[in-house]
Amino acid sequence: MRASHISWNLFGLGLPLLIAAVTVPHLLSGLGSQRFGLLALAWGLIGYAGALDLGIGRATTQRVAALRSGGQEAVIPHVVATATRLTLVTGGIGMVLIIVSAILGVGELVHANDVPQAEIRSAVLMLGLALPMQAVSATYRGVSEAYLSFRNISVLRILLGAANFGIPYLIALFSTRVDLLIASLVVSRAIALWFYRIFALQCLSSGDTRGTYSRKLAHQLFQFGGWYTVSSILGPLMTQADRFLIAAILGAAAVTTYVIPYEVTVQTLILSGAVTTVAFPAISRMLVNDPDGAALLFRRWLLRVSGAMAIGLIILAIILPGLLTLWLRHPADPASVMVGRILCIGVLANAIGSMYFALLQAKRRTRATAMLHLVEVPLYLCALVALTKLFGVTGAAAAWSLRMCFDASGMKILVRQAK
Repeated sequence: MRASHISWNLFGLGLPLLIAAVTVPHLLSGLGSQRFGLLALAWGLIGYAGALDLGIGRATTQRVAALRSGGQEAVIPHVVATATRLTLVTGGIGMVLIIVSAILGVGELVHANDVPQAEIRSAVLMLGLALPMQAVSATYRGVSEAYLSFRNISVLRILLGAANFGIPYLIALFSTRVDLLIASLVVSRAIALWFYRIFALQCLSSGDTRGTYSRKLAHQLFQFGGWYTVSSILGPLMTQADRFLIAAILGAAAVTTYVIPYEVTVQTLILSGAVTTVAFPAISRMLVNDPDGAALLFRRWLLRVSGAMAIGLIILAIILPGLLTLWLRHPADPASVMVGRILCIGVLANAIGSMYFALLQAKRRTRATAMLHLVEVPLYLCALVALTKLFGVTGAAAAWSLRMCFDASGMKILVRQAK
């Protein structure tokens, strides 16, 4: 693991945050709480759409990294072709489900009285188009990560982050229609998919991109991705469920109260995200020939990430009222401050858990992590609904943080059992 690889990932994840810091207050004031809440829901759904690759993207990274270490690079183009077809199909199924949901009136479940239902329905239809793009993009991105080629995808992340916040901001200067705002997100994902494909194919040796679909390789990918599918769906679902249940229980305006401090606190995860993105392919390769070195590498970076995240989150919890006031240009809502401070606890647990999760995936222990998530789902959803009804948005934050603590503890136990 080179520091430059982590630096590129930090750069790619961090710069879009600066763009968000500039544009989100203007979006909030220009759109109003309900429309901004709906846009926030769209951001969440598009982020979750990457899970529709059913673990194939992660399986591709692991498989390509192992093939490179074993000197079998001639097989890699066929892995890429197989993975791409699989994710295109799964993403297409997700698109159909979203379109059917829009036709059946799923938008009526969201309390947004100031936004016409026809506008919400159009927005949901737009979101459906983004699902196959996100799924296939995850596979191409996984190929680049397996080759430790982080510079290009980091630059693309920066541009995509700029589009994610900047284009809706520009549109909001002329129109507050939610469907137009979300259409811009879909277009940016289509362009990103094209570039992810180019970068992935450039990694292949001698420019050999002529791969064919293989049932055998598909089976191997699903062996890894099958159980990972459970985690890739349930993990993001639990992460994003809070804002959707808040919208259903408390209304779209309450989503804004919750999502502002949420976005501030969870963005500190760019550090652990940058490290785990590099660690997963690196450890996957080392486990083939040097398992002791892989264990040493993991312990070293676990301590570094845990210490850095703890210090950063303590500072964030202290300065959060002033930070929110400066950012939003009006006194911070006490409820938002409390939400942010509660979430800091969960974010630290999430950072630690993500390190253990990456190690388990590199060891192909996908079944164990999936079983843990299956246990978490009913416990978390019950706690989320109950605490949200009892304590509002602060209750939702408490449920989220409790889930992250449970998850990190479970991952640590699974790593010990895997030795």
